[in-house]
Amino acid sequence: MGKVLTREEAWELLNEYNKEPFHLRHGETVEGVMRYLAQELGYGDEVDFWGNVGLLHDLDFEQWPEEHCAKVQELMREKDIDERMIHAVASHGYGICCDIAPEHEMEKVLFAVDELTGLIGAAALMRPSKSVKDMELKSVKKKFKDKHFAAGCDREIIKTGAERLGWELDELIQKTLDGMKADERNA
Repeated sequence: MGKVLTREEAWELLNEYNKEPFHLRHGETVEGVMRYLAQELGYGDEVDFWGNVGLLHDLDFEQWPEEHCAKVQELMREKDIDERMIHAVASHGYGICCDIAPEHEMEKVLFAVDELTGLIGAAALMRPSKSVKDMELKSVKKKFKDKHFAAGCDREIIKTGAERLGWELDELIQKTLDGMKADERNA
């Protein structure tokens, strides 16, 4: 069994390979949603693990976008990081850039919320408040349906993520929005 990282070690690792504020903030956003959902879904004893997986999920993307989800495995193994974390991080790219399927509920949550946090974050920037605090489900659904809005956020991946979890799309959007609101309060 490899090393289990503290939050501080995970943050240092993320910063070792990422310098762009956008990528760092995305990691923190996904971390916050993962922590929130770990608690909500009854995995309170694994909140830190879920959060660190969220924080590190795009560890390799800034420097090696063509090797995303493959390079991260190499980087994490070099540091003797727990294989469970390596699998979880890599699995969010299943069917997109890798063949490691999300198996645990946490991995399915990561797969589902990664793209969705980007879409919700982009929608928040369009609001006068620049915040998710006053955002409602119907606002996100309207932006979700507009294929030109945040066109880089793949709606099919989000829908597939909801299906893998056995959730309705509205449920996934609401839970992710709630997680982002909770995270924003803590920022």
